[in-house]
Amino acid sequence: MDLHPLLQALILGLVEGFTEFLPVSSTGHLILAGDLLHFNDEKGKLFEIVIQSAAIFALCWEYRERIVSVIRGLPNDRSAQRFTLNLAVAFMPLAVLGLLFGKAIKANLFNPVTVATTFILGGFIILWAERREHRIRVDEVEDLDLIDAFKLGLAQACALIPGTSRSGATIIGGLLFGLSRRAATEFSFFLAIPTLLAATAYQLYKERHLLAMDDLGMWAVGFVASFISAFFCVRWLLRFIATHDFTIFAWYRIAFGIVVLATWQFGLVDWSSP
Repeated sequence: MDLHPLLQALILGLVEGFTEFLPVSSTGHLILAGDLLHFNDEKGKLFEIVIQSAAIFALCWEYRERIVSVIRGLPNDRSAQRFTLNLAVAFMPLAVLGLLFGKAIKANLFNPVTVATTFILGGFIILWAERREHRIRVDEVEDLDLIDAFKLGLAQACALIPGTSRSGATIIGGLLFGLSRRAATEFSFFLAIPTLLAATAYQLYKERHLLAMDDLGMWAVGFVASFISAFFCVRWLLRFIATHDFTIFAWYRIAFGIVVLATWQFGLVDWSSP
């Protein structure tokens, strides 16, 4: 599917923004969309980093007052200090495992068939988690302790496998560990900030040789599309979970994964996977 680069940028920016904070895997969707649009080369991977940073900034803007309050309170507010320490502890598992195994995972698992399979498996895990009895012992993000934070960090680390969903792994892990639906969702949002900022900065540094002024227009379109869609998606999700569970996302993952596998099996779509 050969489209104008600006249209490609718009589509991928919207895909990133609408999927980054939902339990459906933005990385998996970008792998699939990039494959269909023939924009999965090295420059395409760099573009994904740019639009991911836009989604992070949208999240920071939505929670700007809370973030500023935490930063101001760090010198003497124990609540702010504990919150920051929890984020640091939760961030570590993914950071360490990513440095150890990230290159091997990208070389072997970043393909449409793996993503589709993980979509389906993740969907069934969400269905199982939602059918369990929820015993809530943590109502608010501020009530987390270091053990909770570390367990949530381990759950997030599962997202190293493409198609798993970073937010989905953290949220469902939170439900299994006794967090309320809102606490699990909000912690996944806050944890995304250091996680995605660190990943973005690291990848931009590694791929800095691919930066070119000629691509500025494409980056701008993708950045704006990702920022706006992510901003509205975060607000919608917080309203949605007030009255719904995550079952709809589970069925979406399963259906989407089956479609991708079927089109690959019957040769309807020329996926680039082996």
